[in-house]
Amino acid sequence: MTQVTDLWHGEASNAPINHLFKEVTMKSNVGGIDRVLRILVGLVLIGLAATGQVGVWGWIGILPLATGLMGWCPPYALFGWNTCSTKRKT
Repeated sequence: MTQVTDLWHGEASNAPINHLFKEVTMKSNVGGIDRVLRILVGLVLIGLAATGQVGVWGWIGILPLATGLMGWCPPYALFGWNTCSTKRKT
């Protein structure tokens, strides 16, 4: 029998699934310059695809555009990378 986890209310009867949900949070991991570059590359690729300059592969520009707008990149989260600047207290 499979147990069901209610992730909306934080009530979990299945610990491994609850642990996985807590590990994959959408905490900002894409910094300022990285975000700007992603948005620009995404817009250029989409524009080129829309005007027929490149093939359908140009629509892949949706991915960098989306991650740039959200400020969160799933592969960065998977590998523990973060390009956000950290302010140090002096």
